Amino acid sequence: MGQTKHTGPIKLPKGIQPKFWVSPIPFGLGKVKPKHIRDTMKVVWENKDNLSYAKNIITKGVCDGCALGVSGLYDQTLTGPHLCTTRLNVLRLNTMPAIKEEILHSDIDELRKLSSTELRKLGRIPYPLIRRAGERKFSRISWDEAMDIIAGKMKKLDPKQYAFYLTSRGITNETYYVAAKVARFLGTNHLDNASRICHSPSKTALNRSLGVGASTCNYKDWIGTDVLLFWGSVASNSSPVSTKYMLAAKKKGTKIIVINPYREPAMDKYWIPSVPESALFGTKIADDFYQINIGGDIAFMHGIMKHWFEMEEKEYGSAINHEFVQAHVNGYEELKAKVQEQSWDAIVQSSGVAKERIIELSELLAKSKNAVFAWALGLTMHSFATDNISQVANLALLRGFIGRKNNGLMPFRGHSSVQGTGEMGADPFVLPGGGWDKKNVERIEKLWGFELPKWQGDIVGVSLENAMLPDDHERKLKLYYLSGGNFLETMPNPKFVEKALANLDIRIHQDIILNTSTLVDAKEAVIVLPAKTRYEQEGGGTSTSTERMVYFSPEIEGNKNRIKEARAEWKIYIDLAKRVKPDTAHLVDFKDAQAIREEIAKANPNYDGIQYLKKQGDVFQWGGAWLCEDGICPTPDGKGNLIPVDIPSLDKPDGTFYITTRRGKQFNSMVFKEVDPFNDAERYDVLINPEDAKRLNILDGEGIVVYNEHGTFQGKARYAEITKGNIGLHFPEGNVLIPQGIYDGPSGIPQYSVAAKVEKAERYLAEKDTKYLEKRIDDLEDTPA
Repeated sequence: MGQTKHTGPIKLPKGIQPKFWVSPIPFGLGKVKPKHIRDTMKVVWENKDNLSYAKNIITKGVCDGCALGVSGLYDQTLTGPHLCTTRLNVLRLNTMPAIKEEILHSDIDELRKLSSTELRKLGRIPYPLIRRAGERKFSRISWDEAMDIIAGKMKKLDPKQYAFYLTSRGITNETYYVAAKVARFLGTNHLDNASRICHSPSKTALNRSLGVGASTCNYKDWIGTDVLLFWGSVASNSSPVSTKYMLAAKKKGTKIIVINPYREPAMDKYWIPSVPESALFGTKIADDFYQINIGGDIAFMHGIMKHWFEMEEKEYGSAINHEFVQAHVNGYEELKAKVQEQSWDAIVQSSGVAKERIIELSELLAKSKNAVFAWALGLTMHSFATDNISQVANLALLRGFIGRKNNGLMPFRGHSSVQGTGEMGADPFVLPGGGWDKKNVERIEKLWGFELPKWQGDIVGVSLENAMLPDDHERKLKLYYLSGGNFLETMPNPKFVEKALANLDIRIHQDIILNTSTLVDAKEAVIVLPAKTRYEQEGGGTSTSTERMVYFSPEIEGNKNRIKEARAEWKIYIDLAKRVKPDTAHLVDFKDAQAIREEIAKANPNYDGIQYLKKQGDVFQWGGAWLCEDGICPTPDGKGNLIPVDIPSLDKPDGTFYITTRRGKQFNSMVFKEVDPFNDAERYDVLINPEDAKRLNILDGEGIVVYNEHGTFQGKARYAEITKGNIGLHFPEGNVLIPQGIYDGPSGIPQYSVAAKVEKAERYLAEKDTKYLEKRIDDLEDTPA
């Protein structure tokens, strides 16, 4: 592969362009929009007890919010300072004092009355805690006692009976790496991370299509590409600084296309606070919206390609980049046959988009020399998610939209350093620097000095199911060690999740704050360990952004509200290893964070360079500016693979709606505002097309019930520009309707979309005792999601 280096940030193109303005009325007065200045002042007030430290985090640390990778106030895309509300919202996690003891040790039922938002605002976990079976309160415990209990239990268990999980709340590459190494040292491959429930299909699909598991391009490639296409992504909400990149792209002539069931207001119009022109008059982000059915993406892409092949019959080379395909792509004829067997009727029905509109986009892409395709959870949270992403890769390969400037495939990640989890080996299917192939296993065993467990570890969803197995089953999960995370609010079917968490013997929550899952019972004990934030980690830490930039974030001194008993997470894992296997624990010991980085550089050859990151602002990009540069992929034959995929059957019975979950003003499941500032929707509002609602005699704002055999959701109808036959609910509130146990086969992500019925609340409640007894709904009962 070629290794053209990233050339660093560029200036935002100058010049006022009124054609992009939302309104000549300053500051969007009278419009539904975020109040950025007010929100910023509120954050300053929240952090007033620790303002100097808060300022140092913002100006010296690498953002622990989204995966754009802003270091201090600067990034590698555009010059000038960048700051967003997502980063400001998570700031308080790093600056707040400890939870007051009288609250921390109150009756468990009193704590359970609090939501995760209320629990978060109580403050940080001050010291190790334990709550044994039958106890009503958490008790203080010493670190030694806590770790000895955990280690003692692990010694009694088969390694197939305990598991580790790491979320993406600011955890560094160093912690991911040490956790991955320690888990294998202790003999378990049950090790998973938060990317399983967001972008695991992206990595899986890109690996099979291109031989890479990351974004092939940079944010800079947005600026000046012909078409920037967002698929199932609200980039402006999850990563607000990205709107600045979008404005820069528009000023360079880029067309921005959004494909999503809901016409997301934040991708339609946005007021970018750090750009005076946009702060005053707003920016029209999207040039066009294609509002497809939930799950209709594969059909939609079949339609684009079907028209390309029709164009080719009239004029060779009018749509397909034959020179690129012949030199760099496998499977052309097989894909062509698969596409041509799709009927336009089936494509239109599944996608929900008219043939004329599909042809319109098809021709735009055919005429474009360059394009960047970015996507997020709208493509990944399906039982056919890997096929979704491979279909996007098919489009790019047919046009040669990879391996060069202003082109590429970008899984748009929402959390800082979640890209690094698998690359550090914190995943049941991979090791640092590669997979579980014989050659890589032998290489890692030689480096680490111990034999790896060779059995296949389980993904997070299956681990939770394993907690419900009979006691004598060899994979009965009895201990779960969690670095962050709240499965009650991120996994489907919260009732099942609660049962599974309560059925574990011991559960360890290594975290900064309490959440609702911390309060669930366990058979023997729940242990809570106070973790340091990334800014407190001795020797600093690194994180990997969406565009493969590895940034160094230094340890930041001066925390007035320092949690004296909190420990760096990688150090806790090493302490655990020493207690479980004291005789050989020197094999996983590291004297400092620098020693970890030096070993990472050996374990994952892509990360050779991480060992030189030692001070604020240090950064390198693995893989160069573009993966698959010049069309040469890191596959066995150097070619990309076209993957023929079928239009999925959604099994959506007549009279039902397909559900999508969406985010409001939140960071993963951490909600910061009860009302979405982009559309004024409250957390229990159900987005519904007005025509669908009127057909059911449902008024805007009226109480409704959404139900299926998995659960019942009571909310209010909110008329919205969403494709007919589809409804939108907030995540995690809508998870009660989502079944557990249904996964995308190749990647293991749970399915988050499902069919449900919608009725007026008064009618549902009047008839529920007879009509909906035991929630049995015949036409949904046996429907696979």
